[in-house]
Amino acid sequence: MALDEKIYELRREKLKQIEALGQQAYPRKYEFTHTISQILAEYSDKTAEQLENPRVNARVAGRIMAIRLMGKAGFAHLQQDGQRLQIYVKKDAVGEKGFELYKLLDLGDHIGVSGYLFRTRTGELSVHVEEITFLSKDLLPLPEKWHGLTDVELRYRQRYVDLVMNPEVREVFLKRSKLVQSLRRFMDAHGFVEVETPMMKPIAGGAVARPFVTHHNTLDMDLFLRIAPELYLKRLTVGGFDRVYEINRNFRNEGLGWRWNPEFTMLEFYQAYTDYRGVMDLTQQLIEQAAKDVTGGTKTKWGEDEIDWAGPNWRRMTMREAIIQYWPEAAGAKPQISEFSSSEGVEALVKRFNSAHAHVAYDPKEPAGKTIAALFEAAAEEHLIQPAIIYEFPTAVSPLSKQKADEPDWTERWEIFAGRMEIANGFSELNDPEDQRRRFEQQIQERERGDDEAHQMDEDYIRALSYGMPPAGGVGVGVDRLAMLLTDSHTIRDVILFPLLRPEKASTTEDTTDTEK
Repeated sequence: MALDEKIYELRREKLKQIEALGQQAYPRKYEFTHTISQILAEYSDKTAEQLENPRVNARVAGRIMAIRLMGKAGFAHLQQDGQRLQIYVKKDAVGEKGFELYKLLDLGDHIGVSGYLFRTRTGELSVHVEEITFLSKDLLPLPEKWHGLTDVELRYRQRYVDLVMNPEVREVFLKRSKLVQSLRRFMDAHGFVEVETPMMKPIAGGAVARPFVTHHNTLDMDLFLRIAPELYLKRLTVGGFDRVYEINRNFRNEGLGWRWNPEFTMLEFYQAYTDYRGVMDLTQQLIEQAAKDVTGGTKTKWGEDEIDWAGPNWRRMTMREAIIQYWPEAAGAKPQISEFSSSEGVEALVKRFNSAHAHVAYDPKEPAGKTIAALFEAAAEEHLIQPAIIYEFPTAVSPLSKQKADEPDWTERWEIFAGRMEIANGFSELNDPEDQRRRFEQQIQERERGDDEAHQMDEDYIRALSYGMPPAGGVGVGVDRLAMLLTDSHTIRDVILFPLLRPEKASTTEDTTDTEK
C-alpha cells in the first residue's frame, strides 16, 4: 500500500474516533464572529493588557497549518484567506473530550474555535481556546515542500493544494482578480456597455487561428468554439451600440508555450466614430491604470528588468521603423523605407538578415507583407521590454483592418508590446462590405494554399456591414499576458488557475518552452 493510501486509512480511522466524541464528520456550517484577517487587522497592535480589559471573545474557523502537543496543552496555526492566526489549546479549558479531539487533529484539518484573544509569553496574538468544533478532515497529507521545477506540473494539476501551501501563488490570483476589476471599471467609466456574445459559432472568425470543433446533436451541425468575439461585437456596433466590450474566454487549437494556453481571456472593445489612434490612446490609459490598480504604482519587476508603465515611457514606432531600429549590425546597413515596398526589396532584406541572424522563412508565393511581419518578429520583438506601440501592419496579415489611404498594402493597425510579448491588438475597423468580401476571398486562397488558420468567409457578417457600420476602432487586450507582466510570472500557466496539461500519466515535468514559434 502506498504511503498516501496508508495515511488516508489512518485518518479515516481518526475521523471515526472524532465522530465517537460526538462531533459531526462533515457539519454544514460554523457560526463565526470574526475572520482571521479581521482579528489581525483590529487587534495586532493591541497590548496584552488591552486584550484583557475588556476581554475580546472570538469564534473563528480555518485550516490547521501547524500543530504541536506539549503534555496537557498545545498550539496550532489556523489559516484562512491566506493569513494565519495561532491558537492555544489547554486541557483544563476545553475539557476531556475537547482535548481528545485536539489530539486527533492533523495538518490540513478544518476546525472552528471559540475563546478569547490574548498574547503568549513571546507576545504572539493568539486565541485561548475554550471550545473546538470539528469541520472537515484532510485525508491526504499536505506536502512539506511544494516548490521547485520538479513539482511544477503537480502544482498546476493540483492547484487547490498549491494555493494552500504557497501564499505567493494566492497573491498572483488576487492580483489577477484586481486586474479584471480594473479593466471593467475603466471601460464602464468611459461609457462602454458590457455584453456577452456566443462561444459556439457556425463559422470560426474574428482572428487568424485554428479553432476547436464541437457538434450539436439536435441540430446535427458542427460548431466552432470562438477564437475571438470580434465579428459579433462589430455586429452590435451596426445595431447601435457605439461603445461595447466583452471580457471573454477564447479557444485556439494551437501549441502550448510560455505565452500560449489553448483557453485564454481577452478584453475586447469597439468604439464608434473613432479610428485606430483614438483607441490606441485609450488602451494605453487603460493599461497604465490597471498597473496602478494592481500594484499601487507604475513600475513592475519583470525578471531582471523593471517595466515602467507611466505614459512618458511608452514608445511608438511603425513596424517598418521598428525593423530599421533593431536591425542587427552584422546584417549590414539599416534598411531604407523604400526597400519594404516591393517583393524584390523584401526578399533582399530577408537574405541580408538571415546572413547574420536567426533564419526567417521566405516563400516568394506568399504576400510580401506576411514576410515583413515575420521579419519584425525576428528582428524587433526581443528588444521590446518597455511598453511600445508598433503600428501600421501589412494588409496581408490584417484581414479585418482598414487600409491606409495612401498605402493600400498597409493597414491602420497596431499592437502593444511589453516584456518581449504582444499584449494588445487594435485597428481602424474595416466597414466596407465589398472590401471585406475581397479580404475574405484572399483568406480563402490562403486556406487553399494550406494555411488552416486563414479566415473563413462569413456571409452574415458581410450582410451586417451592408446595413452600415459606423467608422470605429477596435481593440483586444490579452488579460493573461497582462497578468503575467504585472505579477512577474514568466509562464502563462502561473496566471491561469487550471491550465491545460497533458494527460496525468504522461511525463511528470511540463514543457516550459515555446512549441509554436
